[in-house]
Amino acid sequence: MAKANLLVTYDPNHAGLAKEEIVAVLKQLKTEPEFLKSEIEGLFQIKIKEPKKTVKKLVEICKKDPSMFRITFHWVPVDNWCKSTIEDMQKTIKGLVKDIKEKDKWKMDITKRCYEKYNTTELIMKLTDVVDRPKVDLKNPDKIIRVDIVGNDAGISLLNKDEMLNIPSLKQ
Repeated sequence: MAKANLLVTYDPNHAGLAKEEIVAVLKQLKTEPEFLKSEIEGLFQIKIKEPKKTVKKLVEICKKDPSMFRITFHWVPVDNWCKSTIEDMQKTIKGLVKDIKEKDKWKMDITKRCYEKYNTTELIMKLTDVVDRPKVDLKNPDKIIRVDIVGNDAGISLLNKDEMLNIPSLKQ
């Protein structure tokens, strides 16, 4: 099955408008979204070309004109999907660690939907075990290990801070 390489959260009361917003914003970048089936209200799973480059451009667009983003909240590229077991997630994260340089500051972000096995603190403790980089920085990291758990699957990415669009924080 095709897996999403972009997750977009939105106001679940306005799914239709959110979809229109996504299509309109991506059209400006000449990118065609493919909406995949998502069982979760408030979360679109999308496939696009070059998700990291695209989101980077969207961050710039949002800084210039935040009014273009009224119904969507977060745009997160996904590098890899795995099962949402601790072992599978650790293995996937371990594969990304090589791209974090020794001098890089990093942090882990976790979101979970339809997942009750562990609380967020337990997850962070277990998943950061496999990251052997010394410099953790929760405020201003160079790299973000992003874990999006959706039921039995987890989307895991290694992102620079400008490769993730957090609209509420840009509108402050």
